[in-house]
Amino acid sequence: MHHDTLDTTAQQLVAAGKGILAADESTGTITKRFDAIQVESTEETRRTYRQMLFTRKGIEDFISGVILFDETIRQKADDGTLFPELLAAKGIIPGIKVDKGAKSFALHAGERVTEGLDGLRVRLAEYRELGARFAKWRAVVTIGGESLPTRACLEANAHGLARYAALCQEAGLVPIVEPEVLMDGDNDIRRCEAVTEETLTIVFAELRAQGIRLEGMLLKPNMVIAGKSSAEQAGVGEVAAATIRCLRRTVPAAVPGVVFLSGGQSSELATAHLNEMNRFAPHPWELSFSYGRALQEPALNTWRGDPANLRSAQAVFLHRAKCNSEARNGRYTDQVEKEVA
Repeated sequence: MHHDTLDTTAQQLVAAGKGILAADESTGTITKRFDAIQVESTEETRRTYRQMLFTRKGIEDFISGVILFDETIRQKADDGTLFPELLAAKGIIPGIKVDKGAKSFALHAGERVTEGLDGLRVRLAEYRELGARFAKWRAVVTIGGESLPTRACLEANAHGLARYAALCQEAGLVPIVEPEVLMDGDNDIRRCEAVTEETLTIVFAELRAQGIRLEGMLLKPNMVIAGKSSAEQAGVGEVAAATIRCLRRTVPAAVPGVVFLSGGQSSELATAHLNEMNRFAPHPWELSFSYGRALQEPALNTWRGDPANLRSAQAVFLHRAKCNSEARNGRYTDQVEKEVA
């Protein structure tokens, strides 16, 4: 195993003041986002949009790595430079999403298990040749009353995450392990905390069973937050306290960093929650971000497929990256939010 390389890359991805841009939306997902701004989703419009994000001068001050999709890692900028090479030249580490999506879990209505292990060893070798230095695999956990999630679903997804992580480390890629407890239900924050704690406990038991080097991986969890339909929404301080409490109960100190997903939160709220958690620093691990929509949505809505809007959209994107950089240090304020990038 490439211990030194894995450890160094993991540490670089959670470098002080920096976080990860999740630009790994599947074709279906990014098509939905383009539909919302009335832009046709083609290979070229997707390439143009990603190029807009990757080429913004200064993002390297706030972004340590970018998670790419299979299509994107093979695409080039206008000058012919492959996107992984473009990012690496800016000091940004290229990564790749490798799972094949969450599918219905047999005999377990309402639950899903992530697929994609078949042929993964070969795909990882190819992605490393294309420039990837880390990878991501997402598993989803649904809260449904008192019956969901089932232990069977948690164990199946944890086993898949651990096998993926083992294959990544074998190939010299840092695995980002993403067990996401979804916020789509009507559960309160206490239920989310209980399910998240159980999920992470099972995930780390499987990671140990598969021999994963904890120093050479990152965790990408949900924040502990009430379901979107809950009548009882928790405040920023309560979310931060519950999330840190849950992590301290489950995540070994050997893990270099926790890179949160935004999980459907607004851009500003995702930043505020991260900031509040870092106000309680120091922690055993770096608390950072691996945001997709929370980093991109304001830029996407500004761009709207119009070349005339490119510079304005890039400025909005840089601004959000800077806001989250400040949140990494617990220094995000209303004044920072209002600044023009």
